[in-house]
Amino acid sequence: MQSLEEHPPRTDVPRAEVPHPEVSLAAIAALHLRIGCLSFGGGMTGLIYHEVVTKRGWLREAEFLSGLTICQILPGGNVVNLAIYVGQRLRGLPGAAVAFAALLGGPFFIIIGFMLVYERLAGLPFVAAGLNGVTAAAMGLMLMMTVRGAQLSRHASSLAVIAATMIAVGVLHFPLIAVVCVAVPVSIALAARRRARHG
Repeated sequence: MQSLEEHPPRTDVPRAEVPHPEVSLAAIAALHLRIGCLSFGGGMTGLIYHEVVTKRGWLREAEFLSGLTICQILPGGNVVNLAIYVGQRLRGLPGAAVAFAALLGGPFFIIIGFMLVYERLAGLPFVAAGLNGVTAAAMGLMLMMTVRGAQLSRHASSLAVIAATMIAVGVLHFPLIAVVCVAVPVSIALAARRRARHG
């Protein structure tokens, strides 16, 4: 018999073939309920990335960013689409349903309660300062997602599309739908051109 030293275990298994960890429906529900209840003013995409990819390792980074791209061009809210995508990838249709219900269920009741007292709190200086801080944090999370996407893209043309999109939406304040309608066909055309060139 040949020893294991002569034939060591394979370490070149593609990452795409690594299965997802077993995640319970309760864990999916708890995470999305917490994200939905504790996230204010945007930035939820970055928070979901941190929780699902960086902290828990439920999805690989490339898999998450690919799903995020799809979610951004589909109808509906990006975060809701992303929650459904994450749930579906982890536990199929039940996971998608649980993630959707948990993400929206908590905020639904919080918003109803908050609206009852908002008029009394809106004029307080510390409330306004707190909301400004949350807005800044949300912008930072979104910037982090943009930087991570740019780091994974090693093509100058892709980086140019990312930069143009940021400038168009963040600086020039062009309508997001109009920017997406231009950026998506351009990105697809560039990807097809690269594949034809290398393929």
